[in-house]
Amino acid sequence: VQLQACGGGVVQAGGSLRLSCAVSGSGFGTNVMGWYRQTPGKQRDLVASITDDGSTTYVDSVKGRSTISRDNAGNRWYLQMNNLKPEDTAVYYCNVVGRFPQQRIRNSYWGQGTQVTVSS
Repeated sequence: VQLQACGGGVVQAGGSLRLSCAVSGSGFGTNVMGWYRQTPGKQRDLVASITDDGSTTYVDSVKGRSTISRDNAGNRWYLQMNNLKPEDTAVYYCNVVGRFPQQRIRNSYWGQGTQVTVSS
């Protein structure tokens, strides 16, 4: 399973970015897709997640400013971030939890990080 994330960049406060992540792996069934972020010296924290039935979760600090979505096939998911603030600056990582048919348990996989920098 490979995850490819893209969409980071440098924006001014109040601007918008859309992150995207694609998962590859024939037959892999996704259950939960998410975005996490991490700043230097701190742990990686959940930003938003979406399940295979469309249920979403957001950290309080991004509620009302961000939307997580996915395609119908469950192979791509997105994080639309609006009204960005300097405190949103971090490396953003996409994550998927799922399994192949032959696996009995689900596993968690990470994409490479993409840097988001919000200037004041």
